Amino acid sequence: QVQLVESGGGLVQAGGSLRLSCAASGRTFSRDAMGWFRQAPGKEREFVAGISWTGGTTVYSDSVKGRFTTSRDNFKNTVSLQMDSLKPEDTAVYYCAMKSGLMVTPVYEYDAWGQGTQVTVSS
Repeated sequence: QVQLVESGGGLVQAGGSLRLSCAASGRTFSRDAMGWFRQAPGKEREFVAGISWTGGTTVYSDSVKGRFTTSRDNFKNTVSLQMDSLKPEDTAVYYCAMKSGLMVTPVYEYDAWGQGTQVTVSS
């Protein structure tokens, strides 16, 4: 059974940085695409960033492009999201997710999810 565990969330002032990590177990991580999503109160879960199983391809939403960077370590079965220049509108619960095959953006394509970690950016 796949297990994804996020860590690294917290409270930060606008303009600050946080680094989220996601540890995977229970499946061959190195053959799975990984995605980061977020959900703010009263809003739908949205795609933030994704990375292919090799790590060679990354995709970002327009709202975080140039500020967030995702990477993965297939030896440690971890994926990270470095978040810089944070804004109050980045406040949300952040989730990592896994899918086999190609990295895509739709939420419904991912079949394994972590429990989420809260990120709060104060103005």
